[in-house]
Amino acid sequence: MTDLTHIDTWLFDLDNTLYPIESEVMTLVSGRMTDFMERVTGLPREEARAIQKRYYHEHGTTLAGLMANNHGIDPEDFLTAVHDVSLDALTPDPALTAGLERLPGRRLVFTNGSATHAERVLDRLGIAHVFEDIFHIAAAGYIPKPSPVTFGMMIARHGVTAAGSAFFEDSEHNLAPAAALGMTTVLVGAHAAESTASFVHHRARHLAEFLNDIRVKETDA
Repeated sequence: MTDLTHIDTWLFDLDNTLYPIESEVMTLVSGRMTDFMERVTGLPREEARAIQKRYYHEHGTTLAGLMANNHGIDPEDFLTAVHDVSLDALTPDPALTAGLERLPGRRLVFTNGSATHAERVLDRLGIAHVFEDIFHIAAAGYIPKPSPVTFGMMIARHGVTAAGSAFFEDSEHNLAPAAALGMTTVLVGAHAAESTASFVHHRARHLAEFLNDIRVKETDA
């Protein structure tokens, strides 16, 4: 049994972490991003998509790439457009809810997505009540994870102590700065077991199962 009795702050990425990648919500979001890129660049769809992917890999998010390359967009217009997708594939998972509810201390969402998107997802999953707050991309000044600057802003805003925190993510590279700060890191998803990165401390194929199996600090509640 994994011992996380030293943790009292639980940080969770949102997309493909609190729900499985198989729901393909992010596939829909990616398609909306390509639509946006087509409109902004005036390029054929495949060329626009190639730029979208290049911006993601070079800047952490497509939005950051658009802003860095002076496309003259309003970041909130972008976020509204790309997150306007159906969440019908998401359903509440009683095991996930139970796993989250048993965690002692604070629980926060730490996402490169928008506040509105996070709220919609949490409501759809029926777990909004377990989270204290959402640290979203606008709160980070549109600087995405894995930038250490973004981690610093999140820590300052919420008074997080790294040594007592665990960060759950489906993207391996986003865990590196967390580990460097002294956080406990958990890679989530079907690919997690394949990771050999030294900054990945724990691996969870199924988040709900992991949360229900770990040892946590006992409370009087």
